[in-house]
Amino acid sequence: MELTPILTVAAKEFRDRMRNRWVLAVALVFTVFSLVIAYFGGAQQGQVGFRSIEFTIASLVSLVIYLIPLIALLLGFDAIVGERERGSLDLLLALPITRLELLLGKYLGLALALSLSTVVGFGLVAVLLWRHMNANALFHYGGFMLSSVLLGLAFLSLAVLISVLARERTRASGLAIATWFFFVLVFDLLLLGLLVTTGGQFAGDSFAWLLLLNPADVFRILNVFSLEDVRTLYGLASVVPQSLGNPLTMGGVMAAWIALPLALANWRFKP
Repeated sequence: MELTPILTVAAKEFRDRMRNRWVLAVALVFTVFSLVIAYFGGAQQGQVGFRSIEFTIASLVSLVIYLIPLIALLLGFDAIVGERERGSLDLLLALPITRLELLLGKYLGLALALSLSTVVGFGLVAVLLWRHMNANALFHYGGFMLSSVLLGLAFLSLAVLISVLARERTRASGLAIATWFFFVLVFDLLLLGLLVTTGGQFAGDSFAWLLLLNPADVFRILNVFSLEDVRTLYGLASVVPQSLGNPLTMGGVMAAWIALPLALANWRFKP
């Protein structure tokens, strides 16, 4: 495996996203939604304006869990199948580039575009709210931004796997939406149903380990355990053991969610 063809493909993918202003559009969406949540998230309680970093992060976590996985899946679902339908995949593989190099190049270019839009979007919020944040608040907000990037990369990895497995763009798009629906909406409902039907037998450590099967829940745990008040707001302190609240442990789990779908995609990748 050589680095030059990987970087060449990655640069082309990134330039394409910059040329159609995809990065700017997504960054603007993140900025607007984040500011609205930061200032008007407490309107139901009769409070308007920035309240605290704990309340802001707790509110933004819900936004990120719904929005970033969807954007990542829509960004990457046609990375490979789109080339196959256009008839350019065979041409690309006829060049001095391996399937793994092409796959990694596609992923890295898309990952850079997604990460840049996420950092710029949430970073602008930090700039606009810096007067309300001390050094400790900025540190935790930076951790939230990093975990948001990792969540996007995990779902982008799933999107690339879907793009490899699907033979048509329409089928790939349907699988991408179904994947978002399952991990963001259905998975936790299934766990809750399991918890209720078994009379709480899967409570405690067993239930917490099942949460690791969903990258959205890993992201939630990362941020829930970052601040005591956030943990209280979400009420997961009694469900998730403290041992799983270690950021390094959860970061490793998220890294596995990034690497494993890519490894499967490389294994199943056929022209």
